[in-house]
Amino acid sequence: MNFGPFWETEADRREATIVKIVVDRGTGMTKLGIAQDLLARTAAVRMMLAAVVACGTIATAGPLQASETPFIKAVAATPPPTGAKSLCVNYSWACASSRSNSLPREQELRIVNAVNKRVNRSTRAVTDESQYRKKDKWALPTRRGGDCEDFALLKKRELMQMGLDPSKLLLATVLDTDRNSHAVLVYRSSYGDLVLDNLTNKIKPWKATRYLFLRMQNPNRPGSWVGVSNS
Repeated sequence: MNFGPFWETEADRREATIVKIVVDRGTGMTKLGIAQDLLARTAAVRMMLAAVVACGTIATAGPLQASETPFIKAVAATPPPTGAKSLCVNYSWACASSRSNSLPREQELRIVNAVNKRVNRSTRAVTDESQYRKKDKWALPTRRGGDCEDFALLKKRELMQMGLDPSKLLLATVLDTDRNSHAVLVYRSSYGDLVLDNLTNKIKPWKATRYLFLRMQNPNRPGSWVGVSNS
């Protein structure tokens, strides 16, 4: 199994080495012991490593702590982002609540990884100010391109077209590591909430992004939005 495309830093490379030892069952007892200790520290890590073994698509920025939940917790109903107030009118599928039959989780992960990379590669980043003369407008990318929420919306549509359950695909707003406004697509996998981001091809657990999550579509009623807890 080739882990190369998913490890962009030296820390990531070291983590990949540990994971590969688990997969290949290497004979180095000391390194194998480190990997086993890492697996034993938290159930969330075990789930993430299982995803890597299955598809080689999930990257972690570091071991998750036992106190960290793999799923984002909704707190209370909240208004949608300003630019998304007409989202359900303009794109009814973006607010679909009907559930479809689940695909095998390894197949889902492969599809999610492929779509995330394809959209990131084929869509040019263009601001709403440049394209619409508006500060915030949620729409599918045009031929010129789109901004972060447009990337997320396109990924959601493509994943739904490929058979993923709409209730697993939630648009979300965050503050990035520089505390700038940003939008992503949350994939509610059986391993936990994973983030599809136009700023990277790496699909990460939501906590590993280091983002401050603000709100997301209600998993039960995607036409409405909920504020979320980052704890």
